[in-house]
Amino acid sequence: MINKTTIGLLLGLVALTAVNVHAQQRGSDPDHRLSLTWDRWLDHDEIGERMQLMQRTWPNFLTLRSLGNSHGGREMWLMTINNPATGGELDKAGMFIEANVHGNEIQGAEVILYTIWYLMENYDRIDEIKRLVDERVFYLLPSVNPDGRDYFLDNAGSGARTGHIPVDSDGDGLFDEDGPNDLNGNGVIEQIRKYVPGQGTHRISHVDPRLLERVFPGENGDWVLLGREGIDDDGDGRVNEDPVGGYDPNRNYGSDWQPNYIQGGSMNYPFQLPEARAINDFMMTRPNIAGFQSFHNSGGMILRGPGAAWQGRYPTSDIRVYDEIGENGERMLPYYDYLVIWRGLYTVHGGSIDWTNDGLGIISYSNELWNGGQYFNSPLLQEQRQNPNSPISPQRSRFFFDDFLEFGDQYVEWAPFEHPVYGQVEMGGWKKLSGRVNPRFMSMELFHRNMAFTLYHADQMPLMSIGETSVERVGGNLYRVRVDITNERLIPTITERARQNHVVRPDLITVQGNVDIVAAGWVADKFRPGPTQMIDQEELDRILVRSGHPGRTTRTIEYLVRGSGAMTVTYSAVKGGTVSASVQLR
Repeated sequence: MINKTTIGLLLGLVALTAVNVHAQQRGSDPDHRLSLTWDRWLDHDEIGERMQLMQRTWPNFLTLRSLGNSHGGREMWLMTINNPATGGELDKAGMFIEANVHGNEIQGAEVILYTIWYLMENYDRIDEIKRLVDERVFYLLPSVNPDGRDYFLDNAGSGARTGHIPVDSDGDGLFDEDGPNDLNGNGVIEQIRKYVPGQGTHRISHVDPRLLERVFPGENGDWVLLGREGIDDDGDGRVNEDPVGGYDPNRNYGSDWQPNYIQGGSMNYPFQLPEARAINDFMMTRPNIAGFQSFHNSGGMILRGPGAAWQGRYPTSDIRVYDEIGENGERMLPYYDYLVIWRGLYTVHGGSIDWTNDGLGIISYSNELWNGGQYFNSPLLQEQRQNPNSPISPQRSRFFFDDFLEFGDQYVEWAPFEHPVYGQVEMGGWKKLSGRVNPRFMSMELFHRNMAFTLYHADQMPLMSIGETSVERVGGNLYRVRVDITNERLIPTITERARQNHVVRPDLITVQGNVDIVAAGWVADKFRPGPTQMIDQEELDRILVRSGHPGRTTRTIEYLVRGSGAMTVTYSAVKGGTVSASVQLR
């Protein structure tokens, strides 16, 4: 017999089942159209495959192209995100995001792939994402240096910062002939130490036998350090001094480029490298690009230019823009500091974000992804702060993390080895992914927070709109026409540095219709009477606004015209879009 209690339980189960079905269909974490994993590092071929897969999944929004080939023949894959239903890409402000400029700085490529995927997956789910995709265009280049990336991932050696154009690093007339050697075949290029009782520079720490401490002057140690694992391949008495490549991909741009004897790794002239040249060629055809982000690692920094002190300060109005974005970025990215490159990091000549700021008029940042403080956060950090000169405290914090969170996976214990040159030695040390590259289990936070910063930056690019319009008959067929023109976002259509360097086309205000323009000018304050600031140009139907339009500002242009019918006023900014309004003269 079914009683009321049983009926109630059955009804409850039916309701619970309905709730579960509803949750599966419209839960807070709905099914993804394209389920991708983010727990490993992809090589160049896998990056290309993933980009092709995303392009096939969202063909209406995504366009995949190659900017050209690296020195090693790998495609430089670039994805464009644009909604053609809301306008062509050149009619919108563009955000260019690049990564993996240095081969061993791999995380940025995954940040970019995650950005493409996140924008597409959430276009119909999150209103703000839909608005961003509709209003902006994104250009995303996961790997500037695919040769260096694959070398870093496929080889034991950690010296993959450079690309692969042969360079005679040691000046012996040969190229790339003396790199690291994995002598014991364990897939890690280790440190070498040799036991020399009473004759060494180091001793084993009493705190942790894995650590070596440098002895003080006048004391004798029992160990010497002999560098990284390898041999003298070219017989010149040095080890590992001429590895693959030998230049710096972020020193070959046109702004403040300096020769190699001033800036190491700069090559022979700006844009000599195929990768830098391909990027610049593309950007020169996209004057709509108003935001630039370059992902590097590590150190946890949001960097802006200039790269060298001798370049001087940015104009005050530009600094205000940079500071607002950068300081908000610090809040979005815990453990990151907003800094000027030369003051907070080191001097860089010929860097990419100096070129994009000075040569292309783009608000540009370089994020140094990953701050070790995020995982070296152990009780030993307090000891390090109290004794900053301690030679072992930083290493103890590193071991604390590896021991308790990675279970010793990132450290190779010291072990005896018969070296072909040094004889009996011990080899051991940290694996190449340790320290500079975040642990995989912390990837998602790094990807999402840095993506969010670039989307915030993109949202602050100029966005032009037309506001209130008015027509007043002055007498006969003479009319006073006023049009409000607004830049809704923080970044101006032309930065002050771009105006000084004449690198961005002036904004244009054009008039069409059966009208004769008698005069034109800017209204000082449309709510108060006062003189109009007259525009002293010969062609008033095509006014050049050389200083652009400031951010978060509405300006009112006034025309005195004779005519009749429709009069259309159009404001065109290469970095802020084109907007129009029509009024009737009657």
